[in-house]
Amino acid sequence: MKKTFITGLVILLPLAVTIAIFIFIVNFLTQPFVGMVSNFLSELNIVNKGFLFLSPAKLVQTISQLLILLCLFLFTLALGLLARWFFITTLLSLSDKLLQRIPLVNKVYKTTQEIIKTLFETDKNSFKQVVMVPFPGDKSYVMGLVSRESPQMCSKAANKTLISVLVPTTPNPTTGFLLMCAKEDLIYLDMKPESAIKYVVSCGVITPDHPRQKTAK
Repeated sequence: MKKTFITGLVILLPLAVTIAIFIFIVNFLTQPFVGMVSNFLSELNIVNKGFLFLSPAKLVQTISQLLILLCLFLFTLALGLLARWFFITTLLSLSDKLLQRIPLVNKVYKTTQEIIKTLFETDKNSFKQVVMVPFPGDKSYVMGLVSRESPQMCSKAANKTLISVLVPTTPNPTTGFLLMCAKEDLIYLDMKPESAIKYVVSCGVITPDHPRQKTAK
């Protein structure tokens, strides 16, 4: 009975979390506009009856959310097309310069801009290589993902080539440690990053299938 219940829980929880996240995103995007669109549809009196388990009011709200999502998609698509025009590009450049000159606002704007550029324009090889790193001492190892070479000033200060390695924590891989390790101390693994993350998240329960160890590059 206990094993059967746990099996059902393992199947149900990912589905429930996925649905909850999807509902949160839909509500987050539509909440500011749903009242206005619902009132508009109610005044048109298009929906007079419910559908299945939905009352007329709930049905109007659901239709409103679908219309809002469709409008947001079309607006985003149109905005992307307009951004390709020279005039829009020039306007964005001017607004960028203006925001960077406003005190306090420029700090937040620059920081946000740098984070987004780092996420979307970073080296394609970043976080693609799985390694083992001596941590927290020489007698134990943790799995990490190679980011890129550490800043040159750090390598010069240590008088050796340092590599930046992200070591995610268990069971929450969104937090971790950023280590600067000597290149020769890293043990390169023939393992996909997804397998390494699964291993970390599962607290070592889910292990990769027969990883082959690579020699250090």
